[in-house]
Amino acid sequence: MNIVLLSGGSGKRLWPLSNDVRSKQFIKLFKTEDNDYLSMVQRVYNQICEVDKAANVTIATSKTQVSSIHNQLGKQVGVCVEPCRRDTFPAIALATAYLHDVKGVSEDEAVIVCPVDPYVNLDYFQAVKKLGELAELGDSNLTLMGIEPTYPSEKYGYIMPTDKENISKVDSFKEKPDTETAKTYISQGALWNAGVFAYKLGYMLDKAHELIDFDNYHDLFNKYETLTKISFDYAVVEKEDNIQVMRFSGQWKDLGTWNTFAEAMEDATIGKVIMNDTCQDVNVINELDIPVLCMGLKNVVVSASAQGILISDKEETDFIKPFVDNMDEDIMFADKSWGSYRVLSKGEDSLTIKLNIKAGSWLSYHSHASRDEIWNIVSGQGEVTVDEDSRQVNKGDVISIKSGSKHMIKAITDMEVIEIQMGKEISVNDKCKFKFD
Repeated sequence: MNIVLLSGGSGKRLWPLSNDVRSKQFIKLFKTEDNDYLSMVQRVYNQICEVDKAANVTIATSKTQVSSIHNQLGKQVGVCVEPCRRDTFPAIALATAYLHDVKGVSEDEAVIVCPVDPYVNLDYFQAVKKLGELAELGDSNLTLMGIEPTYPSEKYGYIMPTDKENISKVDSFKEKPDTETAKTYISQGALWNAGVFAYKLGYMLDKAHELIDFDNYHDLFNKYETLTKISFDYAVVEKEDNIQVMRFSGQWKDLGTWNTFAEAMEDATIGKVIMNDTCQDVNVINELDIPVLCMGLKNVVVSASAQGILISDKEETDFIKPFVDNMDEDIMFADKSWGSYRVLSKGEDSLTIKLNIKAGSWLSYHSHASRDEIWNIVSGQGEVTVDEDSRQVNKGDVISIKSGSKHMIKAITDMEVIEIQMGKEISVNDKCKFKFD
């Protein structure tokens, strides 16, 4: 099956574990058999591969998330990068053109689109596979998955089928209602619209060409910034008459807030956490190297990271976004394709960060015009190149790099490096990359 996972998110609602680079789908929450943790994107990707080992998975995302995707899934997964945000229709049009022009997918093959971060079991992706099979039959131009509602939600739009059969024609769509209206919809057989749908690639390619003037994927990519922002629902769904919906009654949750996120935690705590016996219904995630002690708390979520510390009543976490929007803060941690980094301290003309570099990975060969750097090798073994002069480094070694010098580091084993940056301009703009053989 060809499946496109839409990966967006601003990283606001799960602050301080999320930021502009790491959205909720990259937070490691789900415990594995070997006591490690998986993120939502890792869990979803593993589930897809378990249902269909030959699945052709493409993640449609912004360039800020590419490093996190490669860090957590490797470079074997397809990535369709949006040059900028233009809502869901342009993103789906670009991904469809990418599948056809870059990956060579036929116009007669089905493509399934779904969010990257649902909290589901394997039966969900078995249903997703069935959705693609229905789309390939060609009885309808669009085949949607409708979630059987478990309560009258005000958070979701509703699909109104013509009957209550497992597969039905769609009569209409309803915007997010109030609770009483939602009850009426449900009594009429309405389904939650989870944003999961399938189509033949040729159908969507034709729709894209109808609404956008472009020649191929590369042309569309180059003019992406000029496209009108419009959702897939407004651009396509609401104008399409030939739509069917397939019911799904298994587990499906949208972990969009700290309240719902805490419900999915298998352990009440992650990281260095101590709670006394008087704590009730408390969840704590601590990504810092110092302990967090909780005493006498009830119905509270606590989260600590390099980005900040949250202590909140669980119900109040639904209202976190306006406060985070008003914070003027730098990104203090990020996953990269080579590993991860965390800011340790920031001065007026200096920045100290900790780099964790995975074995076999390396930082790009680059230089800085306005700052010097010092690398302190805390652990591991690697190879450092400065101005084409390479040497092996080990724990305890210190490398000084003057501004203007080309430099890179490759990890032979997993490495931990403390990097000290000193200069008048310490920013991502002060970096020039070079090719290195």
